Parts: sequence; C-alpha cells; structure tokens
Amino acid sequence: MNNSGLAVEVSKDRNGTDQILLRNPRGASAKVSLHGGQVLSWRTDRGEELLFTSSKAIFKPPYAVRGGIPICFPQFGQRGSLEQHGFARNRTWIIDENPPPLHPNDACGKAYIDLLLKPSEDDLKIWPHSFEFRLRVNLTADGNLSLISRIRNINCKPFSFSIAYHTYFSISDISEVRVEGLETLDYLDNLYQRERFTEQGDALTFESEVDRVYLGSRDAIAIFDHERKRTFFIKKEGLPDVGVWNPWEKKSKAMVDFGDEEYKQMLCVNGAAVEKPITLKPGEEWTGRLDLSVVPSS
Repeated sequence: MNNSGLAVEVSKDRNGTDQILLRNPRGASAKVSLHGGQVLSWRTDRGEELLFTSSKAIFKPPYAVRGGIPICFPQFGQRGSLEQHGFARNRTWIIDENPPPLHPNDACGKAYIDLLLKPSEDDLKIWPHSFEFRLRVNLTADGNLSLISRIRNINCKPFSFSIAYHTYFSISDISEVRVEGLETLDYLDNLYQRERFTEQGDALTFESEVDRVYLGSRDAIAIFDHERKRTFFIKKEGLPDVGVWNPWEKKSKAMVDFGDEEYKQMLCVNGAAVEKPITLKPGEEWTGRLDLSVVPSS
C-alpha cells in the first residue's frame, strides 16, 4: 500500500471510527472515514482545503456528515423507498485488505486505500439485494483525487441502483463562481417536481437556490472560482449525469447540521447515474470513476 514518499496512516476520530490519511511527497493530502466511506478532506500541497464541511456537521453514526464527498447509494435523493440518498453514506465500511486487481495505473505512484461495503441483515430487510461495493480512493503525485467504485451483484436475481458522489466543493462566494460544461443539456429541476428543462446559458451562475440533475453530460465539467483564482475540473466515467446543488438562505436555516450563511462557501457538483438506474444481472459488476483536480486560473 505504501510507495516511496507516500503515506497511508490509519487513526481514530473522536467517536472511535477509523479514518485514513493519504499523503503524497509534495504534502497534498486526503482524509477518508470508514463512516460512510466518505472523503472528509482534500488539501493541496500548500495546505488549502478544497472540500467544504459544515461547522455544524454531525460526525457520529448513524448521521451522514454534511460535507466532503458522501456516497449516495443505492438511491439518489428521494427517488425510491429508501431514506434520502440511500444508506451507504450512513454505514461503517471496512478496509479491503485483498481487493481484486485494478489497472496498474490506478496504484502506481499513488497513495490509496481500498474500502468495502456489504449489506447487513438490516440493510437486506429494506433493500433485499446482496452486493459488494468496493471503493478505491487515490491521491496522485500531482495532488489529484480519484474515486473508483466497483459494485458487484452477488445476488441470484438482478437489481437496479442509482449512485452519486455528492461532492461539496469549497468556494470563495457562491455569487462569484460559474460552472461550464452543462450548456445546452436537459436537466430535471427538483424545485419544480423534477420537471425537465434545457439549460440556456453559456455557463451556470448562482443567484438563488439550485437543485438540478443534468442529463447525459460531457465527461468533463469545470468550476471557475474567480475570487480564489482557481478552477476545479471534474472528470467522470460511467456517470452520465451531474447533480448541482446549493441550498441558499432559506433552506440553510432549516438544516440543523448546516450554518445559516454557509451556503455562500459551498457548491455541490456530483458525478451521478440518476435518470436511468444501473441494472446488474447476477455476477455482473459496474465500475464508475470520478477524477478531481484543481489548477490556478489566470
């Protein structure tokens, strides 16, 4: 698991849950919790935090942590009979000590950790499908972050699921950012009973609450933060949709685990498979990938 100059350290958080710190030789880092298999932190080699976590986030199971990169599985939002965003983000994952091999490029020169989630007996009561969800979190030598998910059906019958990496990006001010790569796409607007619209703008900017799922998106999306002079790039494979969310003022005040003004410093842009759920036959495996990078903008 260790390469020269790379560090993978396991420690416990304040509630006794294992968390893993990944570090590369330049000093960039990522922190992953076994609570939810959730990336909680992603820092540059200068120590800048790139992910938002609410000052009021609850870190104690069974609550999902408000921030970082929660994994929405096997349901996104309220599109099904399960709790909001499914149960994976509320469960305790384990470190996968002997994962099936990935492509050599997904290990060479990177600090990484492999996690595994299997359903409990209680999970099978609410979602009666046996699965293995393997997650690799990679931190590259350049400080880029990648999440590779492999979900296998070990059931005797097919099942379908939706999935999203609900990434909370840390930004300077919501009114100062724009998102490119979504122009001309259709989207489902959750503020209008999932009515379908078409994006008319050259870039997405923010003046009020936004809760949308863009459909059939390009594989690369960019978030430009003018004030911080940096750009996030989101690349994805196997994830055709993109969720975009900012709760704005009114909804922020209604959430107990979110500060009243914190909507100004965060933006969720999610690689997702939502509109058309993924169906796996017995023994089949699905792979999805999210690659995140950040560069200074001129």
